[in-house]
Amino acid sequence: MSMRFRDSVVWVTGASSGIGEATARQFYAEGAHVVLSARRKDELERVAASCSGSGDALVLPFDVTDQTAVSEAVSAVIDRFGRVDILFNNAGITQRARVADANLDVYRRMMDVNFFGPLMLTKAVLPSMLARESGHIVCTTSVAGKYGSPMRSGYNAAKHAAHGFFDSLREEVSAAGIDVTLIVPGAVRTNVSINALRGDGSRYDKMDPFLEDGMPPPECAKRILEAIHAGKREVLIADGVARRNVILKRWSPALLSWTTRRRRPGRTTVPS
Repeated sequence: MSMRFRDSVVWVTGASSGIGEATARQFYAEGAHVVLSARRKDELERVAASCSGSGDALVLPFDVTDQTAVSEAVSAVIDRFGRVDILFNNAGITQRARVADANLDVYRRMMDVNFFGPLMLTKAVLPSMLARESGHIVCTTSVAGKYGSPMRSGYNAAKHAAHGFFDSLREEVSAAGIDVTLIVPGAVRTNVSINALRGDGSRYDKMDPFLEDGMPPPECAKRILEAIHAGKREVLIADGVARRNVILKRWSPALLSWTTRRRRPGRTTVPS
């Protein structure tokens, strides 16, 4: 087992399941001290109990949209470890609703969790990294941050916003020795669609077929750790349709739009 992150303090949000859980486990296996954060304490404790490695695992539940809770969480981590070497903003939520059918509260929720959450936590951690002139800030966006797709307008908007924010942050802090990496996954086998919001704010509660057939979270986590260790600016972790769509958006947006509109009504094939 590689020990590339031995004794590093790594903070993972959205660590109670999916990509966050798999990534936290791999960081811990490589000797990191891992802070596990999400809203569900019992699930975080389950993840912590399943971790195997030589570091510490701190369970720290909080809501990334609560500014007071964010500040208190940062103080708790600094008090415990004295620093944050890697901040992995991974908490997120998606939607399954057309623009005409989605309440404004759903859009606010998309922006709060997927954009303002990582923004607030990053701003709270950043001063300590600047003081040390060292640190690595990572954010999971999505291929949804690269192109638009039906039924996900709020999610796509939030992920596009996250790309803009963290790209800008990178230009501001690179001279201070701080790296910024954007993680851009396609279809990964997680519960993201089950937890998605309908237009009225209720839970979608369905597993999208393309997600069920998606990349296993441990494989996605493996690629994430490789990208972080290499200090990459951005890494696309997607195959098939999602990778094709990212390429089309860059080189032929009109063709991407044509292929998207040709999809059968109600069919959900674009990774979230």
